[in-house]
Amino acid sequence: MDFQVVVLAGGTSTKLAPLVSKDVPKSLLPVANRPVLSYVLDLLEQSNIKDLIVVVEGEGTEGLVENWISEAYVDRLHVQVASVGEEVGTAGALRAIAHHLTASDILVVSGDLVCDISPGAVAAAHRRHDAAVTALFCAAPISGPTESGTSSGKDKTKKPVRHNIVGLDLTQQFLLYIAAGMEVEKDIKVQKSILRAVGKMEIHADLMDAHLYAFKRSVLQQVLNQKQTFRSLKQDVLPYLVKSQLRSEILLNGAQAEENGNEDNYNTDKVMLSQLLANASTPSFHEVYALGPNGFSPAERKTHKCCVYIANKTKYCARLNSIQAYSDINRDVIGDASHLSGCTFSSHNNVIHPSAVLGSKTTVGPQCMLGEGSQMGDKCSVKRSVIGRHCRIGSNVKIVNSVIMNHVTIGDGCSIQGTIISSNVQLQERALLRDCQIGAGYVVAAGSEHKGELLRK
Repeated sequence: MDFQVVVLAGGTSTKLAPLVSKDVPKSLLPVANRPVLSYVLDLLEQSNIKDLIVVVEGEGTEGLVENWISEAYVDRLHVQVASVGEEVGTAGALRAIAHHLTASDILVVSGDLVCDISPGAVAAAHRRHDAAVTALFCAAPISGPTESGTSSGKDKTKKPVRHNIVGLDLTQQFLLYIAAGMEVEKDIKVQKSILRAVGKMEIHADLMDAHLYAFKRSVLQQVLNQKQTFRSLKQDVLPYLVKSQLRSEILLNGAQAEENGNEDNYNTDKVMLSQLLANASTPSFHEVYALGPNGFSPAERKTHKCCVYIANKTKYCARLNSIQAYSDINRDVIGDASHLSGCTFSSHNNVIHPSAVLGSKTTVGPQCMLGEGSQMGDKCSVKRSVIGRHCRIGSNVKIVNSVIMNHVTIGDGCSIQGTIISSNVQLQERALLRDCQIGAGYVVAAGSEHKGELLRK
């Protein structure tokens, strides 16, 4: 696949506080005991993509990520790590590394993506349609009741989260409308020219933009150069390309496409896309529209194609972009999506590292993971949880639906439920935590009780 690949790995996202820090950036947050960035790198490697650029925010992050990649992927991948300013956004990051982009097509992948969808399939669809952009969409993941924290209170029902409102043609190949972020709550306004061209449009509120895009480089760089205020690929660049696809200004050497404003002259000449795309030899609605209402035009209208690749519902696809998502993805990777973990699960449907030590009458249930060198005392119980490397856990400890990172010390008699505990935390004896997030190095006092709290130094 002769695409140039860029992985946008971010920095220390405020959405993930207190889990991230200058020592543990977002890209190195452990998911099932390995950095989340490894899931994207492994996915690309499986697609035989060996040369790529990883973009991080902040110089400190660059060194951490570069060191980890050089150790974990030595002789496997050729990775150039590039640093950009903090909080520049995804579009800003690509703008900053534009001088590195030389291929005719660019594949842009979010570093927080955990999925089993082949990037090659997206690239193939992009080339097949000669698209300006092709975006990967998947079924919206089932999540907890909020995006900002772990599930708490009595309402434990998992619900699909609305990520976008998307308008597709009837063949689900072309992206006709998209609303993201705050736009999701507004009334839907679709350009008449789009509706006239396609005749019918499907509206979906159950699809998630996976932040995996294929771009024509010339298109991407022209938009980034001309629209200096654009910061986000999802909220700025993609909607702009979708809205302008039938009155394109791109690839015209800076000249604005002609727009005569006389659309009413052909408003009765609706073209049904289901008929246009009945077979592969039939032109797309973009091409029919460009020829004008009579099937030909002295000067063709300029159009560009915005395409989608809709993943099969059996595929797993999620982004680690919130605290809730972090809990959900850890749960999934040791559960229904265990094929992504890279581990071999035992006959008890769990993973216990050979160097881990379990005390008398301690049980580690199904869909659990216990990391290298960790030790547990007597009469402990672990259910649906991930425990990291080199943790020291006392006796009579109960851990349920939780993620515990590396080098954590837990005293006797502690109870932990629905909680995320960062590395190097110390829980003194009989501490009780429910639906909390604990920042690195924090000390939880003996006998204390915390519910739905964010605790950090």
